[in-house]
Amino acid sequence: MRVLIRKDESRTTTRGGIVLPDQAEIPTITGRVVEVSLQIERDADFPIEKYDKVLFHPKNSIPVDFEQDNLLYVVPIEDVVAVFRRHDDPQPRRRGKAGREDDTPE
Repeated sequence: MRVLIRKDESRTTTRGGIVLPDQAEIPTITGRVVEVSLQIERDADFPIEKYDKVLFHPKNSIPVDFEQDNLLYVVPIEDVVAVFRRHDDPQPRRRGKAGREDDTPE
């Protein structure tokens, strides 16, 4: 099972202003999920969705270079290390009668 990931741009300096040398090799990289296989999409055990930001290990990845500035990777699901997702739902989830938060007095 694999996912297609668009690699984020490489940084040449850190947030603190330290310049990274060209030879600095980071064993994991981040990117956005462009597409997921049907097996992953249908399986609830894999929390990866399209457009998620992920951290992945590039060792077993297959680079796909369709465009010069748009490097994609076909990544085995086992090499996805972390998924970063923001919850845009500003309202807290409501509880049912068991939680008694949403119930009005009878």
